[in-house]
Amino acid sequence: MREINVKQVEQEFSAIYNVDNELLLYDSTTGVPHLLETSRLNCLVLGICTKGNISYTDDTEQHTLGSGDVFILPKGQVLGDIKTACNAEMVVLVLSYNYLQEIVSGVSLLSTLFLFARQHPVFHLEDKQAKQLLSYVRILKLKIKDTTHHYRRDLIASILKVLIYDLLNIVYHMQQVETGGKNRAEVIFSDFITLVEKNFRKERRLGWYAEQLCITPKYLSETVKAASKRTPGSWIDYYVMREIRVLLKNSKKSIKQIAETLNFPNQSAFGKYFKEHYGESPSGYRKN
Repeated sequence: MREINVKQVEQEFSAIYNVDNELLLYDSTTGVPHLLETSRLNCLVLGICTKGNISYTDDTEQHTLGSGDVFILPKGQVLGDIKTACNAEMVVLVLSYNYLQEIVSGVSLLSTLFLFARQHPVFHLEDKQAKQLLSYVRILKLKIKDTTHHYRRDLIASILKVLIYDLLNIVYHMQQVETGGKNRAEVIFSDFITLVEKNFRKERRLGWYAEQLCITPKYLSETVKAASKRTPGSWIDYYVMREIRVLLKNSKKSIKQIAETLNFPNQSAFGKYFKEHYGESPSGYRKN
């Protein structure tokens, strides 16, 4: 399975709105990229559907966008099976992580946005919110085309930072409606998920995660269950199984190599784990 970065996206789908091959902007007037093969993203993709319906898979899970829906795909996600209705329209921003770091240095709680997006792969904007974000996109298009502006790159970064802050504000208010504000359990859950995202390929032991969070395994179990209605083990298994499915379907790695990539002691233990959680062998899943 290939990895795709901003430069490769631009090579396949030439972008009128392009900042040094580090930011690409597509809309209905330029055409929206349709990847011809399933690809692991080595960039950030943010999209807003403005008309019609669009479907895609994210790490083998199917999602559908309608007008006013937003999706955020961070680095490492596997995007495929993009399908659009004939009348569908959307805006897509593709950013390199170097440029993103340049933009968001000093932006607090950015991880909140990514964590929310992972828990809500598609989320809906009110009409007023969508219009506000799209107004920034219109300004971005004007400034990207103004190549004579001496401070063009800094100006574009500032507009993007404003857009990100507005998205964070929308997410904040959605979370307040859902939870009434973060309590201790939700903070621990958020920190736990962040740890899992970074370490699930090498570490599956509950005790290890509890140790990193400076709490007991029992307290971690009780807290995560209270905050998410799922056990820590089920969250770890979710990330591991999602990655296994992606690698089996979209990579040329052997089953033994996949087992090694995910730090299983041997291929037998890997096969037993997969069958226990999915009901069939890795080779059977790959063939189907």
